[in-house]
Amino acid sequence: MFRPKVPTMPQPTGLTTPHAIVEPTAVTPHAPAPASTAATPARNRPAVQLTPGTVLALVGGGTAVVLVLGAVLVSMLLAVALVAASVAVCALTVRSVIARR
Repeated sequence: MFRPKVPTMPQPTGLTTPHAIVEPTAVTPHAPAPASTAATPARNRPAVQLTPGTVLALVGGGTAVVLVLGAVLVSMLLAVALVAASVAVCALTVRSVIARR
């Protein structure tokens, strides 16, 4: 019933181009370029420069991220609390209905 179907490889049709002939080439070593003697002086400044504007932008961005994440987490907690309260009310209602019978 479940037999795998092995695909058949179709034969190429149409015109085919002959393979390119690769001829060996001779490798001639050459002298390496002389090392540069004039080295650039090392700089003592940091790679990233923080200006007051960038620091303010980073602090503002971090504050915005924390506020948004806090709002999302609080809203999720509120949703869970509302669902739990509604399930509890439904359970009490069903329990009282069953107790009356």
